[in-house]
Order: sequence, then structure tokens, then C-alpha cells
Amino acid sequence: MAEPKKLFLLDAMALIYRAYFALNKNPRINSKGFNTSAILGFVNTLFEVLRTENPSHIGVAFDTFAPTARHLEFADYKANREKMPEDIGLSIPLIQELLHAMDIPVLFVDGYEADDVIGTLAKKAEKEGFITYMMTPDKDFGQIVDEHIFMYKPSRMGNGVEIMGIQEVCARFGIQRPTQVIDMLGLWGDAADNIPGVPGVGEVTARKLLAQFDTIENMLANSAQITNEKLRAKIEANKEKAIASKSLATILLDVPIEFSAENLRIGKPNFTSLESILNELELRSFSNRIFAYYKSQGIVTPEATTDNKQAFPLSEAAKKSSKPIAAPIPDLFSNLSSQDTDPNSLELSVELPREMALDKALCHYTCLHTSEEAIQTLQSIPNDSNSAFYLWSSTSEYRHAKILSFAFTKNEDEVFYIDCTLWEKADLQTIFKLYFEELSIQKITHELKNQLHLLDSFNIDFKGLAEDVQIAHYLISPESNHELERLASKYLQFQIQSALSFAKIKPDNRQAFASLLSCERALAAKRLYTLFKREHWSEDINNLYTQVEMPLVFVLCNMEREGVKIQTQALADFGTHLREQLANLEQEIFTLAGEAFNIASPKQLGEILFDKLAITEKPKHTKTKQYSTAEDVLQKLIHKHPIVALVLQYRSISKLNSTYVEALPLLIDPLSGHIHTTYNQANTVTGRLSSQNPNLQNIPIRTEMGKEIRRAFIPNTPEDFLLAADYSQVELRIIAHLSQDKIMLDDFLQAHDIHSATAANVFGIPIKEVTSPMRRSAKMVNFGIIYGISAFGLSERLGIGRKEAAELIEKYFEKYQGISQYMQASIEKARELGYVETMLHRRRYLPDINSSNAIVRGFAERNAINAPIQGSSADMIKIAMVNIDKAFREKNLQSKMILQVHDELICNVVSAEKEQVKNIVETQMRNAFTLSIPLEVDLKFGKNWLEAH
Repeated sequence: MAEPKKLFLLDAMALIYRAYFALNKNPRINSKGFNTSAILGFVNTLFEVLRTENPSHIGVAFDTFAPTARHLEFADYKANREKMPEDIGLSIPLIQELLHAMDIPVLFVDGYEADDVIGTLAKKAEKEGFITYMMTPDKDFGQIVDEHIFMYKPSRMGNGVEIMGIQEVCARFGIQRPTQVIDMLGLWGDAADNIPGVPGVGEVTARKLLAQFDTIENMLANSAQITNEKLRAKIEANKEKAIASKSLATILLDVPIEFSAENLRIGKPNFTSLESILNELELRSFSNRIFAYYKSQGIVTPEATTDNKQAFPLSEAAKKSSKPIAAPIPDLFSNLSSQDTDPNSLELSVELPREMALDKALCHYTCLHTSEEAIQTLQSIPNDSNSAFYLWSSTSEYRHAKILSFAFTKNEDEVFYIDCTLWEKADLQTIFKLYFEELSIQKITHELKNQLHLLDSFNIDFKGLAEDVQIAHYLISPESNHELERLASKYLQFQIQSALSFAKIKPDNRQAFASLLSCERALAAKRLYTLFKREHWSEDINNLYTQVEMPLVFVLCNMEREGVKIQTQALADFGTHLREQLANLEQEIFTLAGEAFNIASPKQLGEILFDKLAITEKPKHTKTKQYSTAEDVLQKLIHKHPIVALVLQYRSISKLNSTYVEALPLLIDPLSGHIHTTYNQANTVTGRLSSQNPNLQNIPIRTEMGKEIRRAFIPNTPEDFLLAADYSQVELRIIAHLSQDKIMLDDFLQAHDIHSATAANVFGIPIKEVTSPMRRSAKMVNFGIIYGISAFGLSERLGIGRKEAAELIEKYFEKYQGISQYMQASIEKARELGYVETMLHRRRYLPDINSSNAIVRGFAERNAINAPIQGSSADMIKIAMVNIDKAFREKNLQSKMILQVHDELICNVVSAEKEQVKNIVETQMRNAFTLSIPLEVDLKFGKNWLEAH
């Protein structure tokens, strides 16, 4: 007898939310600062289904932003739901992209919810002989369950998978048949979806009523038979609510979507795309597991699949993030062995599609064997032309990597390369000096900063015009992926070899493969730059590119090379102090709790706080019904019991110790003795820099203990100093300038404390009468306005009522009408153009600004207000950095910029240059932008960063 066809239909949003909040206490943040919790949790759940259930068919259903009939008929439907967390909104397109790479259909229909799509397909699949499992934690789906359709609730907190058929659903709700779930929800209501139900009717009462009347309609027709007078009165007074609630709770089974068994069949992944996406997200562990799974299924192939299913429509977000898939370049090395591989004789001719405007042509990769050949070839490049280059290294740690191959282009069709492992360093230095110092040509590459690091050991003084296609694309499309593989696929329609493939090549063939990698990357950089300048350039982009971003590449490279010195003994002593405090806090907490437990376990902590100590009558719960012990929850309960403050203090110290005290010494470079952070220049849509290994942007400064971390950052020598220069209230000064609000401009011109001045204006009192709480409230409003804070958010942060918070915001806008008008104008401009701009015309595209979904649209509106402010601030400090570096070099100063953190610059200053450096830094920071009000800079010297801050 044939095994039944097994279809799994996944409720995407329910599973994504579940995954995100399951990891909320310990979010997964990658090196780029992106929260991958929702993605990781979702794909892990998906993987478990693939691995354990081996479905023959599968599909993942999503909601869309289009309003449904439920929203149109009942305005309050789902109105109670909290705003979608930003990290989830950013994760959804990437999850859809992953699904397409895995060849798993994305299912949706505008005007219908994912529930309706799943219900319709489940019923259609049943007629085709399928056993269908609806994978969701949502109880609503119980109404669809029948003999061939089951609910599949994924495992939670170690409880294992729960499969619910007819018997289980009926037992769960205390009903006679699954379709009564609709009546149950119609009576009982559903707070999550804001389905009202009948006021005063809970689960137990609803169960009794259905046992007596079977359906809501029958109950309403025979309400006189209800013996409880109060209940009867409630039912009769809310007939319309009951009917409307049942309608809202009913999953539709007639969605206009075709059922195609073939399109739902488990397919063959696009391994190239899948590998690239997982690499970008840094989901290495999952990548290993999913590829091992595919291999165990016998479907691993080095070739990318080109026949991805398109039977179901992509969402707009997925369309924007999807990349064209082209036929892969042949695997030139899979059949080579060590005895027949001579990297020095590698002469490759690979047919590659050229960019869209050009015809196909044969591209030649030619090896240069001697210095004479290389010099002759380089000297034949015309001075007025451009040449793309790429250095391929042995590892991704560029500061100490060995260069394996150097490739450069002579024209659109020819790429020349050198096998660097066969050359003496002196000969390589001759070639590098000729190419990078003496040739007056335009040099193009991808990630120029990393390429400069590779040249560091050759003492190369890079000269001539430098172009970076990563930076160029960042300015063209800041929200996109800027990896070279992705750019080649998107704009040139060909696949270049993945960098990850290098480690998978047989050791004997790796050098030949390194040569191919460098050649492909040089060629791709050449063609991308030509294409960008021809089709995507503008005067505004050119100004940002040439005056800000490209000069900054060299500044950041020098800062990374210099690094910063850490006093390890100071950290060790501080660590000892922290651990002593943790031990003392632990004993105090155990004493108050009456027992020892794992303070780091949310489950155990929740049981102590809310079961044993009962510190509140109404504890909050997570999505998984566990007690919430999140920081914001505990902050509100500090006054309930002394244990709460101790737990928060324990957490803060523990994080400080593990994240910085223990981690920073491990990052010290053994050769330089310094920590060398890496600055990401093309990583944020606002234009701000970010850093990694370590992330210095997140070093805490608000608490006294957090500030102590900065004490460990010291000058290079005992005679040197650190200078910290910090812009004062820069974002508020920018919004005052952009809005031309007369009151705020005047406050700045008179050098008032801006938060005290705001409090005086809002509360209608003289500035001298402003109290500390008033100033704190005004400060929260000032900064909150920039980020679109709501009355709810302000009330939460200030610990005041929502009405009081709303009145505070209203008074603010009454007084600062210029700011109110600027905010509205920014939103209107974004709606008209689809983007907003900084003062230097850096664009932030906002495709959701006209969305019909209020939550999504609101997020875009807040970005419309904030992006020009935050982006202008980012541009400002970048210009200051470029000009400071230029002034230091012109005056041959030994002092150097070593760190940039948000609006702050830190320099290592030679004692004899103190006044000179201070004057340069202050002048260049003040004059980076011209505003209607002066820019103020706080400068201070110290023997460590804390002293200087």
C-alpha cells in the first residue's frame, strides 16, 4: 500500500513571532548588529519538520499588508496587538528569501490572512488524498481539523511536538466537534485578535452554552431557555457582538488560490543562494546542519538550481530582496588532481554574460609568470583608463593574511593575475609599487579598506584615484546587500564563485581556485563600476562618494591599523571586583528567595518572584505562557520587593563582566599589543558607522560601573594622552536647523541648557524654577520626538499615566510648532518621493510610507522624521574625521585618531602636540557643517578614556 502524501502548511507569522520571543531573553545578534533571532528560530523549526517528518509537500503562508474583509467590516479587529517589533519586520523579507532559496513555496493572497490560505489549501489537499498538518501554535485552527487534517504544534520548552486531531481538539475545548471552535471563540472572544465575544462569558460558560445549544445561532434563537437571568440578559443584549465575533473567528475556506500538488512538492534548493544568504546572516551552525541534511538526502550539488517554483506570488518585500539566478560557472577544479594541476600555467577562458547593455564575450584570465611580463603588461595600460584589481588572501583576517593571488584588468575582456605564492616578496613589492603608486590610472575594487590592509606589509603608499564598488552601491541602494557575489548576480546576471567555496576545494587545487576568485572579482568590480556610473549615478551621489565616503575609507583603514591600547591589569582588577559583587549579590538574592536557584534562568526566576514570593497579583507572561522577567517588566516591580533591584543589578554586572571584562583581553593583537576594531562603512541605512570585534559602539556609559570599562582604554605610551571630543546635543541642533523652529533656535543661540529650556517652555515657568523631574521629562520628549515616541512609550519611560504623557507631547508641539510642521512635511515629502534625504542628500528609501498597514506605515513615518536628522549627524562626523586626518598629515603630526563612537572621536595625542591637536579637532568638528546655530564640541584630555570623557 502506497504511503499517504504528507503536506505541511506553516503559519509563518505565528511561528516567526513565537521564534522571536522564545529568544528574546538572549537575542542572537550577528557581527553586523542585526538581530537574527526570528530567522534562526523559524528556520530551526522548519528544519526539524524536514528532518523528523520528511514531508512530501510543504508551503509557508504569510499575511500581507492589504486589509482583509475582517478589517474592513470590524475596524477594531486585531487593534489591540502591539506594534510589530522592528527586528521582525526586517526579518520577514530575509525569511522569504531563504524559503525561495530552499525551493519552499511562499503562499499568500492579498485580502486574506494566512489562516484562510492554509484552511483553503488544507481542504483542497484533502480532496486530492493528502494528509495535511497545519503547523501553528494558534488555537483558531482547531475548527478545520478533521479526519485528514491535523494541527501540528511545534515543541516548546522541551515538551515535544503536539499533534491534534478531532479527539484532541474536542477534549481541549470541551466540545462535540471541531467546527464548534468557531462558536466557542464567538462567545468567549479572543483578546489576541480583539474579537470581543460576549462580555462576561468565559471559556467555562461558553462550553456549557454550546453543550446545551450546539451553535451560537441556535442559542440566540432559544435564549429564553437560559435559566441564569443575568447570563440571559448579557446574551440578549449582545446578539450582534456574538454573531460578529463568530464571523471574525471563522477561517475562510474559499480563498482564490489554486491547489497545485506539483508546486508544493519538496524541491531542490538553490545551494549557491542559500549558502550566500546564510553566510550573510552568519547562521553558521544552521548552515552546517541544513547542508548535512541535504547531503544525507542525496540532493547536494555544487550547481545552483535555476528552476525555482514561481507558481505562488512573491510578496513585495520578497520581490525586492530576491536576486536573479543565472547558470553557474562550471566547476573548473572538481576533476583536477595534484599531479595535473599547475597553477602557474592556468590559462582560463570562461564564457560569462557581460552586463546588460553589452553582448556576451569571451573573457580571458592570463597568468603572468615573471616580473618582466608583469611590468610590461602594467605599463601597457593607458594612463587615462581604469583598471580593477583584487587581492585574494589566505584568511578573512586581513591584518595578518597571506596574499595568494593578485588580479587586475587591462580592459573589459582581459584579466591578468599573479600567483603570489611562487614569487619572492621583493618582486611582488616591485609590482605592487608600480600598480598602486606609480601608475596614474583609476583603480577599482570591492571593499577597498580590506585590500589596503593586505598591502600593509608591503609598505605601499596608495596613490591615484581609488574606486570602491561596495561604497558606490551603498550610496545607490543603502538598504540592500553589498556583497560582490550578490551585486554580480543582481546587476550582471552571472554567478561568481562563493568565497565560502575556497575552504571546500581540495588543498592541492586551492591556489588555482584562489587565482580564479581574484580574477572573477576584479572583472566583476570593473563591470559593476562601469554600470553604476553609467546608469545609477547622480551629482548628489558623486559628491557624497568623492568628498565623504571614499576619503573616509583611508581614514578608517589607518584607525584600524593603529588600534587602541588596553590596560589588561585594570580590566583584571575590575573583573575581580565584579565577581566579588556577583557572589555577594547571589547570596543576598538567595536569602530573600529562601533558596538557591539559577538567577540566569527566566523560568526559575519567574517561579521565585511570582509563585513563591508573589510580588504581584498580575504577573506578565511571555508568548509561551512563561512568566516574563524582562528588564522592562522588572523595572516596574522594583518597589514591590527588594529582590527585584538585586536581580537587575546582578544581570547588569554579569553582562558587563562577560561582554567586556573577559572578552576584551582576548581580542588584543599579539603583534601590536592593541585591540583593532573593524569599522563597517556600508552597514547602516542611516549612514552611521558600526564596529565589530569588538563592537565599541555599545560600551555602556550610563552606569558608574559601565563607565569603568573606559578606564582600561589608555594612550600608547605613559607620556601620551587621550583626547575625547564629543558633539554636544548634535541631533537636537540639527532638528532645530532643519525645522527652523524659532524657540529652539533661540534657546541654542542663548546657550541655554536645552532640556531645562524645553521644560520651562512646556510647563510655562521661568527656567530657574525647572526641577530635575521636569528637566528629565523634557529631555525624554526632546529625544523621543526625534524617534517618533508615542504617548504610550513616553508614559512607560517616565512612569506616568498615558493621558499625562499625551498632554506633555501636545504641549510640546503647541510650543514648538516649527518642529511639528517639519515632521509633517518630512512625512509628506516621503509619501511623494518615496525617500527622504540628509543635508548632504544621502537618501533613505521608504517603500512602506504609503502602506495600507498602519503599523508598517507608522514605522516608515518615524524613519521619515528621523533619517534626515540621524543621517546628517553621521555625515557631519564623517566630514570632521576626513578633515582632521588631512590636517594631521599636512602638519606631520604623530598624534592619531584611534576611535569613533557615535558622536565622539578619540585621539591618541603626543604630549608636545596637545594644543595643536585640540585646536585642529575642535575647529574641524565645529566647521564640518554650517547650521543656523553654532555646533558645540566638548573636549577633554585624560590618561584613560574615562578621564577624557
